[in-house]
Amino acid sequence: MIAIIDYGMGNAPSIANMIRKVGGHCIITPNPQDAMQAEILILPGVGAFDNAVRQLRDKGWLEVILNHVYQSRKLIGICLGMQLLFETSQEGVLPGLGLIKGKVQRFEFDQTKIATLKIPHMGWNTIDFTHRHYLSAGYSEQPRFYFVHSYHAVCDQGADIVAITNYGYPFPAVVEHKNVLGVQFHPEKSHVFGLQFFKNVLEQ
Repeated sequence: MIAIIDYGMGNAPSIANMIRKVGGHCIITPNPQDAMQAEILILPGVGAFDNAVRQLRDKGWLEVILNHVYQSRKLIGICLGMQLLFETSQEGVLPGLGLIKGKVQRFEFDQTKIATLKIPHMGWNTIDFTHRHYLSAGYSEQPRFYFVHSYHAVCDQGADIVAITNYGYPFPAVVEHKNVLGVQFHPEKSHVFGLQFFKNVLEQ
């Protein structure tokens, strides 16, 4: 069973619709107790880093998320949910979950690009996998996904980077450390590519 965390800062219904389209069973829940037996826990996120941390803390999710990971069950962070997996963010002062070593920083462009590249980064980008990975399976063409974000991850360990994309410069689009997976893009807004993403997650 897949549980999608409803803490008031994510696009949970769209994620659930995509999972169901590829034959998965999932629930959307604001109650941490309902998610304690989930095989996969999905942490979505839209908004500001510190506010998301406060919502997770105040709604009782932090301990449940960490216990889920420590029990070797899969956690998937989407967009801001991916950024919350890291230790710190330039967007705020509160610590993240610290499940992936590194930080989150705002896009910083040099003078040759700053006039043409807007923040937030918004639109479709292709991604390139850094190594063979189950998420790379099943695409008839180079996968592309929909992005909306002003900050991006910087990993301390290159081995945690699964795929990269480019907006002004390369940055991680998919990260993974053991049973913790994060994607900067929105698979639930990425049509056939998003469907294949969730199919790959379910079949892994």
